[in-house]
Amino acid sequence: MLTVPDGVEVVASWESARRLDSPPLLILDSVTGFLDQHGIGSGPIAWQRIGDGHSNVTYLIERGDRSVVLRRGPRPPLPKSTHDMVREARIQSILGRHGVPVPEIIAVCEDESLLGVPFYVMSRLDGTVITDTIPPHLSSAGQRVATSEAVVDVLVALHSIDVTEGELASLGFPEGYLRRQVDRFRGLWEVNTTRSLPAVERIGDWLGRNLPTSGTASVVHGDYRMGNLMFAPEAPARVLGVLDWEMATLGDPLADLGYLTATYSEAGSPATPLELTRVTRSPGYLTQRQLAERYQSRTGLDLTALPWYQALALWKAAIFSEAIYTRWQRGERPHDTSFGPSLEAGVPRLLERAGQYAGLTAATRR
Repeated sequence: MLTVPDGVEVVASWESARRLDSPPLLILDSVTGFLDQHGIGSGPIAWQRIGDGHSNVTYLIERGDRSVVLRRGPRPPLPKSTHDMVREARIQSILGRHGVPVPEIIAVCEDESLLGVPFYVMSRLDGTVITDTIPPHLSSAGQRVATSEAVVDVLVALHSIDVTEGELASLGFPEGYLRRQVDRFRGLWEVNTTRSLPAVERIGDWLGRNLPTSGTASVVHGDYRMGNLMFAPEAPARVLGVLDWEMATLGDPLADLGYLTATYSEAGSPATPLELTRVTRSPGYLTQRQLAERYQSRTGLDLTALPWYQALALWKAAIFSEAIYTRWQRGERPHDTSFGPSLEAGVPRLLERAGQYAGLTAATRR
């Protein structure tokens, strides 16, 4: 996961963009022309950056009586096979036809000449994303429980979709998914760090030696957490949309459950850089264990190996967080005065937690 480099964010035209040292993220003339081409609103556009991601960029675009959302990747150059907005839009279109709550894809632009990267436009969902603040309409004890339960139930529904036939079968190659995850992230560490953290190799070795046997394949979201869900603006707790499908593929469903539970905040747990929805530390929300128990009761899957998947989730998180830390060290995040420098200690904390799940705590400290 990369963070968008600093620079001028929005300009009126490509003529203005060519005078900049780095390309802007939004070129209003290009966006206006694209909206015209697809009959989306009329007149001048207003824009607002939304979302809290450190990777792809999302804007609320308002034009006349239309409100839509534009999503694009970070500034080029982009690593191979990452930030594929065309694929992400296709996945959402397919899943929407299978009843998964996702925004409607309105238009896709594969022409990189407009903004420098492909992008797509989707419907705006009128709802609430829960991160640091508990929404008033979901603040009662009963709604806190219901919110946690909804997180699990949507994941169960996603994992229950048959991926053996039709369009979904073309979204990935589930055979060998776990081995590819371990091998891929081993390679990413070497190119994204300037320091020695032996825990990365130790945990990677442990993961490789103890690969679980995957059962029936499912759609794997890849970043499934409460902060990537939009809830309805009124009680009861109900998920309107699952967001951010960049890493979705076919694979082992327990990879999603491992990530959800390992990154889920609960009272008494140590903070890590992956604590992205702090509200669940408050009383009333389900614990990590209760999330897993609800998932197991609805799927019947054996969760004996869940600690392996939790270790994998935090080990991967440490590796992509190290990439952000390295870029900060190189001066590529000049206005980042908090998150980047915090990863000096934050990445080892992630590895510490991963080691706990793997039973390697003592080894990761050396």
